Amino acid sequence: MNPEHQRLKATHESQTPWQKWGPYLSDRQWGTVREDYSATGSAWDYFSHQQSHARAYRWGEDGLGGICDDQQQLCFALALWNGNDPVLKERLFGLTGSQGNHGEDVKEYYFYLDGTPTHSYLKFLYKYPQAEYPYADLVAEN
Repeated sequence: MNPEHQRLKATHESQTPWQKWGPYLSDRQWGTVREDYSATGSAWDYFSHQQSHARAYRWGEDGLGGICDDQQQLCFALALWNGNDPVLKERLFGLTGSQGNHGEDVKEYYFYLDGTPTHSYLKFLYKYPQAEYPYADLVAEN
């Protein structure tokens, strides 16, 4: 029996909480109906991506390659900076429904490459540009 099978067996037999932590954190949450506090019910336009950097969400969080406990009470995610962006890169950028041609449209490249069922090993790839991220250009083009 390999080590991962041993961890899975321990999870089911002795209540060892191997799956208490995992990649349960949302990839992107801002501007969704989960966090609509607008008076008009327009979740897509209630606040912008720029405002999302100063928000803590009531019903969940999001992040780059994040992990959290199974209740999403403690969340960890990457924060990156390429030296050119005006803010730390903490969440995926995407267009809202009124900015693009459909729902939420993430304009970044990220990949979940590998992981074990107990989350003892996870592999994530995020393609972050070395130049300033073209936030305004993407909004204008769409």
